[in-house]
Amino acid sequence: RSAIALLEQGGHMVFDFRGTSEEGIEDLAVFEKACVLDAVLLTTDRDFFHTIPHLFNSHPGVVVVALRQPNRDAILSRLKWLLGQVSETSFRNRSFQLRDGTWLSFPLLA
Repeated sequence: RSAIALLEQGGHMVFDFRGTSEEGIEDLAVFEKACVLDAVLLTTDRDFFHTIPHLFNSHPGVVVVALRQPNRDAILSRLKWLLGQVSETSFRNRSFQLRDGTWLSFPLLA
């Protein structure tokens, strides 16, 4: 939930469906919802990093937070770092995985 405030303060529109009737829907339905909204999906579900690039050629983007101990401060720190390093246009059709001391993108950033 802290990420919502961070993203909104940065001028990003946020759609959070936790606590709604859509909470708990299947992974593919979550991703399809993000695509319909043209929204980058932010998740801690590591499967998205490995599956989305192989299933979809075109999508708004995926950011997977894959920390060993994903507490609020650690998540916000990595998310702030990513937003400071990667331009908004670079998210489209790309998946990012944020780890404790590193990060990955697929496809690679130029």
